[in-house]
Amino acid sequence: MSRRLEASENPKAGMSSIPIFAALMALGALSLDSMLPALEIIGKDLSVKNANDVQFIISFVFVGMGFGLAFFGPLSDTIGRKPAVYIGIVIFLIGNLVFVFSLSFSMMFTGRFLQGLGGASCRVVIQAMIRDQFSGRSMAKVMSIIMIVFVLVPALAPSLGQLILSVSNWQNIFFMMFISGALGLALFYFRQAETLDKKNKKKFSYSVIKSGVIETLLNRISRTYLVASGVIFGAFVGYLSSAQQIFQHLYNLGNYFALIFGILALVIGLSSFTNSFFVEKYGMRKMCTFALMAIILNSMLFIPLFIYFDGHPHIGLFFSYLVVTFSCIGVLFGNFNAMAMEPLGHIAGVANSVISSLSTLISVSIGASIGFSYDQTVLPLSLGFFVASFFSFALLMRVRKLESLQSL
Repeated sequence: MSRRLEASENPKAGMSSIPIFAALMALGALSLDSMLPALEIIGKDLSVKNANDVQFIISFVFVGMGFGLAFFGPLSDTIGRKPAVYIGIVIFLIGNLVFVFSLSFSMMFTGRFLQGLGGASCRVVIQAMIRDQFSGRSMAKVMSIIMIVFVLVPALAPSLGQLILSVSNWQNIFFMMFISGALGLALFYFRQAETLDKKNKKKFSYSVIKSGVIETLLNRISRTYLVASGVIFGAFVGYLSSAQQIFQHLYNLGNYFALIFGILALVIGLSSFTNSFFVEKYGMRKMCTFALMAIILNSMLFIPLFIYFDGHPHIGLFFSYLVVTFSCIGVLFGNFNAMAMEPLGHIAGVANSVISSLSTLISVSIGASIGFSYDQTVLPLSLGFFVASFFSFALLMRVRKLESLQSL
């Protein structure tokens, strides 16, 4: 009996790996969120003229991640999960050093791209390692538990970045990321076992990757969940890109930005934690349906109020909107990926790469559009969440119909 099946039947199997998995997956969040308070300072140091251009510092991480997700999954199927993570973290560490010693905005893009490229290994390979040991609702539960730590990091990361800025310069934020990555690498090396059975290793060749990509994309259920996931999380990328401008400039919150950002991240974490209990009772599809409907209704309620206040409502009103929206986002985080991966366990590495890579590239394109639409109001962001949730909901209804037909 395979390790994956044993873990699926015995939920306690492989649970000791969860803290290590969570720590490594959190590296990406750390690289994104700890430097948010420094965005304006970095822009000034490099003489950036258009304030919205600093959002490229966020976007290029996702671009690198999109390419990395497509590479590290197949690589992990060939050389093993652990060696693939080693390579990725080393690239991540190099990216930090490039950014620290950047002399131009374009050089910074290279550093951020490498951060995203290397950090992608922690996301896609760790998810494949989880898929090696769990499946179905058990996998969704494990992913939800990991997302608790994954979200606690962005809850605290901006405050950590703000603290470093108060006593030093923005470069030391990236030295902190470097140290975190090095410690994570050491922990993974000494404490985590390989999860890929030798008999399941595949030759790293164009034909193998091509066949895996084709099988993933031809699976209508996985493909539809992939697009739905990319669209809704595109709105969330739009939030990440414009959050610093909204809270520090539009609302003049100054150093309180880290606090507000952290509270909203905790909302996502609490929601993800709650999902880990309810998903086994109600199922992933019902939970996602409820979450998307709630975002749609929440947007339909608040957006007219935002328009009434010329796109600059009271911070309490906007904060309430985000709390409800992010409570639903926390439900969607783990479930969408688990549903897309469910039919493709036999090619977990390649499938997870294709799903994660394409959904990330969809997200960054949508998120960049929302972020660059920032016009000193909250309307572009709130409208982005409304349109994205409506489109994802329509795709979810379509795929549920497909699943019903296949079960006949």
